[in-house]
Amino acid sequence: MASFAPWRRRDSSRRFIQRDARMHAPVFPKESARQAVLLFLCCYLGACHFQHRMSGPSIEFTRIPPAAEGAPDKLDIIEGRVIGGHTKLQLVLYAKTGKWWIQPIVSDPFTVIRPDAAWTNSTHLGTEYAALLVEPGFHPTTTLDEIPKQGGSVVAVARVRGSAAGLGISKTLQFSRYEWRIREAPSSRGGNNNYDPSNAWTDPGGALHLRIARASGDWSCSEVTLTRSLGYGTYSFVVRDTSQLEPAAVFTIFTWDYAGAASSNREMDIEVSRWGDPSIKNAQYVLQPFYVPENTLRFSLPSGVLTHSFRWEPGRVTFRTVRGTHPDGKTPLLAEHVFTSGVPSHGIESVRMNLYVFRGAKEALRNENEVVIEKFEYLP
Repeated sequence: MASFAPWRRRDSSRRFIQRDARMHAPVFPKESARQAVLLFLCCYLGACHFQHRMSGPSIEFTRIPPAAEGAPDKLDIIEGRVIGGHTKLQLVLYAKTGKWWIQPIVSDPFTVIRPDAAWTNSTHLGTEYAALLVEPGFHPTTTLDEIPKQGGSVVAVARVRGSAAGLGISKTLQFSRYEWRIREAPSSRGGNNNYDPSNAWTDPGGALHLRIARASGDWSCSEVTLTRSLGYGTYSFVVRDTSQLEPAAVFTIFTWDYAGAASSNREMDIEVSRWGDPSIKNAQYVLQPFYVPENTLRFSLPSGVLTHSFRWEPGRVTFRTVRGTHPDGKTPLLAEHVFTSGVPSHGIESVRMNLYVFRGAKEALRNENEVVIEKFEYLP
């Protein structure tokens, strides 16, 4: 983001004039002429700066979802930043599918502008996307025939067409008959970690592989996100042996909602890791925020194929882990816990899986690590 440094006033008292005896006209020495030119340029730039400030804040898109007509159940990420002063202002997003529809959902109509002026949210796909920067107290309309123009409570407006194929659109893969978006942006989860799309793939048998790989003297991680929000129901994941994971590696199954900042982003986790300490248990169920003591249950996982699941209902979520591939009550139960306090409500969350490095580990990661998920299943 560009900024202008305040210009300094020059002391004109040092300027002097010489007179030529023949011409009887003022002559400026070279230094005085240089000062005059600089003074003119400073005034000009100052005027430009004034005009820039008077133009008010504006909105810039930094990530544009693909264009799609009639895809109400498909989600992607939209990002941007606010240029210029935005204190106390709010951001409202719309996507166009015939009409303009507020994003991501009616119950969460405002997108958080972070302290660095950047913003991120989920959106349903459309042919075009729009962002409004509005004054406090603005009441956005659920649907619009036309996007409003700048003026009144609408401080700034930006709109853009959906990206064409191949222009910055996330890579995806198919797993268990669902489409998953592959992460490539860095993340601060576990510390600063980079992500590489090549670390997530499916094999000929249909199993999903997530890998931590060597990359330029460091590590690159992997994450996939379901491109749909499924809401309440039962989510189950058949996972091959994770007992070989190093203590600094973290495998997580979790929900996340960019629009749910007020409810810890509606995050619920099944985490498989020793968090860098070989002496502690290697798994936990978590409701965020994790630092609330009753929001975490730690337990130990054995080797072998396991099925992790959670049943999410209004005000209640039940986590279970069983041995084998059929969580039907006939397989050995390894862990189970019911949370009834602090359970998030359904929003625009999506389920995700990732494998990353815990940078605060007592024992640093030494080798590449991999997790294989055989199957994902959702039942309403």
